[in-house]
Amino acid sequence: MDIKTVGVVGAGQMGNGIAHVFALAGFEVLLNDISQEALDKAMARIEKNLERQVSREKISEAEKAAALSRIRTTTTLSELGTSDLIVESATERETVKQAIFEDLLPHLKPETILTTNTSSISITRLATRTDRPEKFMGFHFMNPVPVMQLVELIRGIATDEATYKTLLKVVEKLGKTAASAEDFPAFIVNRILMPMINEAVYTLYEGVGNVRSIDESLKLGANHPMGPLELADFIGLDTCLAIMNVLHEGLADTKYRPCPLLTKYVEAGWLGRKTQRGFYDYRGETPVPTR
Repeated sequence: MDIKTVGVVGAGQMGNGIAHVFALAGFEVLLNDISQEALDKAMARIEKNLERQVSREKISEAEKAAALSRIRTTTTLSELGTSDLIVESATERETVKQAIFEDLLPHLKPETILTTNTSSISITRLATRTDRPEKFMGFHFMNPVPVMQLVELIRGIATDEATYKTLLKVVEKLGKTAASAEDFPAFIVNRILMPMINEAVYTLYEGVGNVRSIDESLKLGANHPMGPLELADFIGLDTCLAIMNVLHEGLADTKYRPCPLLTKYVEAGWLGRKTQRGFYDYRGETPVPTR
């Protein structure tokens, strides 16, 4: 199938980045959210990020204008039904994702491919809530989407070969690299990354090091571009906790038990950069460790 039109559900941090890269690659994009304010913010963010690419000479002014002209927005989910491909990028809660797919079903073309940008939820289970499990896949972008080169492609048990090959071509057209993952909790990247972040929180919790020493150790000792606690704040501590819970429940292994301190930060509403406080306090000129 030749994909030309793409519907993106959710205009948040991931959704606006997904709309950005699809539009830049020549796809017609319809971006949906329940709030017009969220859509307006997303379009402003996309324009700002495209302008940054122009200033760095990654793209031309004409390419920026063309990309923006390919994105339309809507608060009506059913309007996405005529798309060739739908990428669901709503909040990381299974009940929310299920409700979105159920609301979309009556409006879809028979050949529309459904995908989810979930970072950890079972693709096979989500697919069973649709009328096309063979045309359903995990399409997991990394954050920030315009910058990161990887897309994880996750087949559910029922996903057919034609759907997989179609999405491989889409990833290639986006100028990104596909990594194929099996449908097990958290797939590849988060299966490895989240326990490392969780272990960094345990290292803080047990007093082995403070926030700054833990982050400096991994940056300078393991050549990571960002420390694990700084990265957790960037991802969102609620997202980190949700993925650790999926790993813990899905694999039934105590090594995936979320650190109580991570749970405590989430309970406090200190979710990282998006709430201005997490392992660092972002309310001043420079981030200050909170422990």
